[in-house]
Amino acid sequence: MYQRILLAVDGSHCAELAMEQAIGLAKAGGGAVQAIFIADDIDMLYDARYYDPGQMRRELEAWGEKVLAATARRCEAAGVPCTTRLVTRPAAPGHFADSIVAEAEACGADLLVLGTHGRRGLSRALMGSVAEGVVRKSRLPVLLVRSDSRQPAAA
Repeated sequence: MYQRILLAVDGSHCAELAMEQAIGLAKAGGGAVQAIFIADDIDMLYDARYYDPGQMRRELEAWGEKVLAATARRCEAAGVPCTTRLVTRPAAPGHFADSIVAEAEACGADLLVLGTHGRRGLSRALMGSVAEGVVRKSRLPVLLVRSDSRQPAAA
């Protein structure tokens, strides 16, 4: 079984579903979860005008800490060892898949778990697919947990 499971979280519904799977696998195999949140703000630099980038960065990092704390609580409640890491310096800014794969390799994970929104058509073309990039770039096994993209984000 998998002993070191890297779980990429972002506070979305599909990340919640991925967390459930990671916890189940870790519990069944006596493994542990390392949860990461990639605090990559490069896209914000292009999307907004007249803003305070420092404040945006602080808010993104605060959200990441909140998501990671909730993940750790869920793992603890299930009896699964969990560590968390807020990644504030992504391996490849603007390229979430590269950063997730780099984190998995750096922590010695033997399985990578993440959610996928299941977007299709124009929505997928415009937004890209982090999950697809992870599958293409990772040398590790990857478990993708698909959800309906219309589900609300977790609070």
